[in-house]
This record gives sequence, structure tokens and C-alpha cells, in this order.
Amino acid sequence: MTIRVVVADDQVLVRSGFTMLLSGEPDLEVVGEASNGAEAIALAAAEHPDVMLMDIRMPVLDGLEATRRITSDDSLASTRVVILTTFDLDEYVHEALRAGASGFLLKDTLPVDLLTAVRVVAAGDALIAPRITRRLIEEFARLPEPAAAGTNPSLDQLTDREREVLELVARGRSNAEIAAALYVSHATVKTHVSRLLMKLAARDRAQLVMVAYERGVVVPGAT
Repeated sequence: MTIRVVVADDQVLVRSGFTMLLSGEPDLEVVGEASNGAEAIALAAAEHPDVMLMDIRMPVLDGLEATRRITSDDSLASTRVVILTTFDLDEYVHEALRAGASGFLLKDTLPVDLLTAVRVVAAGDALIAPRITRRLIEEFARLPEPAAAGTNPSLDQLTDREREVLELVARGRSNAEIAAALYVSHATVKTHVSRLLMKLAARDRAQLVMVAYERGVVVPGAT
């Protein structure tokens, strides 16, 4: 099954490089290129891509706002956004995830890791560059923004096992690692994650991580 991708970056050489890399893979197809956030939104609406590679700093409309508008559009519910930037500042990581991004990678990521990221995100998982994961957690600790009561589903509806799974997801564990830690099958973990997504109205694992940290299920720095 071909994964359809849109590349949004204001630098022509960068866009061309990403397009050449992606187009060389038999399961990936670049269906459009955008030079700013407004063009990215228009392409998303026209092409309904599986994945959008989104730069942050672009003219007309930046990548964060473009991501926010795309992920809030119900007609684009199947489109995932991977933020690609040269800037690994905390606030960008934080805001990218708040905007609904499913992945966050730096532009010096190895080509093979970028290709993997596109496939991982297209499959419905979240991906954050390992070297900035700890900084993201520290950002949640420094700037906590608890969800307002009544605007988000309550954690009270979760079972004890679901809370355990949520905590492990927030700590970056894969389904296989969660299965091993809880002595359950891989299929059981997938079921728990699916229920968490539904109960917490989360788009993907990235948003589950945000919920866990914002609602105190996981305390940054605790083991």
C-alpha cells in the first residue's frame, strides 16, 4: 500500500532533497510540495495525504499554525503531520505536539530514519527524535498546563490496567516492551492502547503522552 506524502518547506533545495529521497522508495509517493503553511493546508485539502512533512519557519503561515488547522479539520483525520526543523528548541517541540503533530524530527536526521518516521507515523504511531524526548519531558515539568475541567475526558473512566499502559506509553515504551513489562500479549496491549485513544479522545500516541504528563499520570523525572 502506497503512503502518500506532501513536503512543506520554504527552501527549494530542501524540498527537492526530501522529494527525491521519498520518491526513491517503492511504497512512498510525493503528491505535492508546498513553500509555505497556506499552500500546505491547500494541498492537504486537495490531496488528503497520509503524511505531511512540515517545516516550522515558513512565510505567509508558519508550520505550527498550518499543523493546527490541518489536525483540527475532521475531513483530514487520516492525515498525520511530522514536523521537520533545524530548531530543537523546547517551545517548538511542545507547541508542535499541542498543534497535533504525530512526529518531530530534526533536519539532520539520517535518511533511513526519516523514511522510517514516515512509515511509523503513517501506521498510526507517534515518533519523536530520541535526543529531544528528555527535553520535551522537562518542558512539561517547567510549563505544566493542566487540562481544564470539563473540556477533556476524565481519567476516572480508565481501568487500572489502562492507566498502567498509559504510563508506559508516556515513558516511551513500545507495545512489545509494554507487553513484556505487564506480562500480557502484544495483541492485548494494542487493544488497551486503542481503548485509551477512544476514551481520551486522543488522535495518536503523541497525544496520549501529552495527556499523561498534563494530567499527572506520569511525573517528569520520576522512575
